[in-house]
Amino acid sequence: MTADNTSLSSSQIADIARRLDRPLVLVGLMGVGKSTVGRRLASALQRDFQDADDAIEEAAQRSIAEIFDEFGEAYFRDGERRVIARLVEEGTGVIATGGGAFADPETRALILDKAVAVWIDAELDTLVERTGRRNTRPLLRNGDPAEILGRLLEQRRPFYAEAQIKVVSSDGPHMRTVDAILKELDSWL
Repeated sequence: MTADNTSLSSSQIADIARRLDRPLVLVGLMGVGKSTVGRRLASALQRDFQDADDAIEEAAQRSIAEIFDEFGEAYFRDGERRVIARLVEEGTGVIATGGGAFADPETRALILDKAVAVWIDAELDTLVERTGRRNTRPLLRNGDPAEILGRLLEQRRPFYAEAQIKVVSSDGPHMRTVDAILKELDSWL
């Protein structure tokens, strides 16, 4: 992430959007702000936005928690992979994924081949605070959220590190993260 705190101009953002020829896929642990940042990023780039978890729930006619409870994580990951592949193929502008999506080898290979992966990282304390706002995260229901998130981050960090772009989300406004992504994307393009 750049140390520069200035925002890009609308003409600079329009130039980035013109040069971007594939979807942006936001990856990272639950609570980093992929959905919130994704909506704002899509708006800045004048692209559409899809939350992969919402698309999975719509396709399955069940909540993520219900899918986990009824069928297990492996079944969920298979459906998640198919939904993300469809969104990428449709050319969705910005896609927010679930925290474990990029850890799946097939999903990660698809994203790295046909999209631009953006890893949004955050401090563990920030993740614990953000994920504690709602009780909708199946992987956090059976244990200490800080311990679970710390373990997941250690397990998934090598996968997230394969993303073409990395930024750090802080406690500040989400637009700071959007600006950081745009600056990194501009450099990457």
